[in-house]
Amino acid sequence: MNLIRSFKNWRRYNETVRELSRLNARELNDLGIQRSEIERVARAAL
Repeated sequence: MNLIRSFKNWRRYNETVRELSRLNARELNDLGIQRSEIERVARAAL
């Protein structure tokens, strides 16, 4: 994996974690996500 792709993946992961972390418990529940699953979901989004 090249450096640019790695950086883009890292940036996408961080953005996803940040956006999901801003949601409240009800919004996360509507998406079927628990707060403890945010990092796993973000990794799977890559």
